[in-house]
Amino acid sequence: MKIKRLLFALLLVPGLALAQAMVQRDGVILTPAQEHRAETIGSQLRCLVCQNESIEESSAGLAKQLRTIIRQQVVQGVPDKQIMQYMVHRYGIFVLLKPPVSPLTWLLYASPFLALIIGFLVYWLGRRNRAKPVAPLTEAEQARLDELLK
Repeated sequence: MKIKRLLFALLLVPGLALAQAMVQRDGVILTPAQEHRAETIGSQLRCLVCQNESIEESSAGLAKQLRTIIRQQVVQGVPDKQIMQYMVHRYGIFVLLKPPVSPLTWLLYASPFLALIIGFLVYWLGRRNRAKPVAPLTEAEQARLDELLK
């Protein structure tokens, strides 16, 4: 009887240690390595509700759903690149916090420079069209002005 208890204890202790090593987040059970991988992927994706936070930082319902999808795919062993492609295919390139430079994003990356050029042109045209100094009045114009002001 003692041997059975000893064997049971020997089998139970590693099982408990393994169970404690698992992490449950957003309804998915993962190993710490899988959780780290899921957090890394999630930190690269934009919350579509908040728009200025990653889905890992957001508390929005949609962000929670996206985290769950990522964690499920991580547990299934789907490669990171394929998970990112799935998210871009489903939600568009806007879901990426740092979109790649492509024809779709050229305007996004060029907009600060375009704004600077447009601002410079507006300033330059404004200075160019500014009124030039007026010539002094002639004696006849001054006399007429004095007459009108009396």
